Amino acid sequence: MILLVGGLLSCFAGYGVFRIVLAFFGFVFGVLFTSTVMGGDQTIWTIAAALAGGLAGALILFAGYFVGVALIGAGFGAGIALLVWAAIGREPGIIPVILLAIAGAIAALALQRYVIIIATALGGAQTAIVGGAALMSSRGLDASARSVFRVYPLDPLPATRWDLAAFVLLSMVGLIVQLRSKGGKK
Repeated sequence: MILLVGGLLSCFAGYGVFRIVLAFFGFVFGVLFTSTVMGGDQTIWTIAAALAGGLAGALILFAGYFVGVALIGAGFGAGIALLVWAAIGREPGIIPVILLAIAGAIAALALQRYVIIIATALGGAQTAIVGGAALMSSRGLDASARSVFRVYPLDPLPATRWDLAAFVLLSMVGLIVQLRSKGGKK
């Protein structure tokens, strides 16, 4: 339920509430990281560590507003390097990845509003789909094998294409809503 609601908030109002979205995703990433490191043999300690890791992640990303935008751009630049070199059947070297990551970070800071809108619409849509799939799996639909180590699958309903269609539709609607909204403008 948390992933579904947080994902929808990010998808449709991400630019206007970007700091809250950063804190939410920082919490989610912190929980995922610490629960992976802790393992699952001691439930109480795993829960406590996951909550502490979630709070630390939320604080880090909340405080790192501009760093978050730059990291989105750097990740996009590094992703472009991987795609370009994959198209020619090779792995990129470290220099092209670094150069494209730096270019992506600079571009993201220059086009901050649009980067935030695109990142929150796409990330929020995917998070909402994963949350919805998890809710459906509790009602008998198999939403891929869940474990403490695989909470956030990129393909939450592997036997179908509904998740991809829902992601595309939700992303596009989120983009349109955020681009038409004046929320968060100064």
